[in-house]
Amino acid sequence: MRMLFIRHGDPDYVHDTLTEKGRREAALLAEYAPKLNVGECYVSPLGRAQDTASYSLKKLGKTAQTLGWLREFPAVVNLNETPHLLEAYPTADMVDGKYKERIVWDVMPSYLMEHGECLDPVRWRESDICRHTNTVELYDQTIEKFDQFLAEHGYVRDGIAYRVEKESTATTTFFCHFGITCVFLSRLWNISPFAVWQSVALAPTSVTEVVTEERQQGIAYFRGLRIGDISHLSAGNEPASFSARFCETYSNMEQRH
Repeated sequence: MRMLFIRHGDPDYVHDTLTEKGRREAALLAEYAPKLNVGECYVSPLGRAQDTASYSLKKLGKTAQTLGWLREFPAVVNLNETPHLLEAYPTADMVDGKYKERIVWDVMPSYLMEHGECLDPVRWRESDICRHTNTVELYDQTIEKFDQFLAEHGYVRDGIAYRVEKESTATTTFFCHFGITCVFLSRLWNISPFAVWQSVALAPTSVTEVVTEERQQGIAYFRGLRIGDISHLSAGNEPASFSARFCETYSNMEQRH
């Protein structure tokens, strides 16, 4: 089985659509799409993913099913109720004297240095962040849907791998988001989602490819063949968006801190 995870184009989060740059990126992705062998396609219900997918689907003459569990991972932290977690989110924005909700995975490296349990494949669930948010609950709901999807395609979760009930070489493509893709990868690879959120930056319209490896009959493990590939942008001389990244050097104040 082969899965492609495609992130939406450069986002206009306020209007839940794409910027002009994002539309250029989506158009270049569509030109590359015939080479991807996308197979069955599924898309997040959010506008930025729907808009991105529309370019490739039109090019391919295909349709995609919308799946609610492909929406961006919704876990947030309320710092007004948990001010001690400001150590993890010191750049949180305030409006009218109150902190805005903050996505859980945007954690400062210094916090992770002091709280290694966040990166532990088991203990992340017991971390202070998770105990004061609904991260674990939402994670489990998401991976339950993901595992159910894989089971319907012949791959049933069994311990740290998947039991093969029906072999498949088909491709499934998900047009979705950075955070939720990291959740799926953490499940497939049995690692903390915080480790993936902190260790990769999947650029807008990037392609991540994962395939089964069945070295023993009846047992499958998923391996990544490419992570965050933006070959289509390079071919079109379109620079990658900086979305999902932070400053390469602290002194560079033109990049996001």
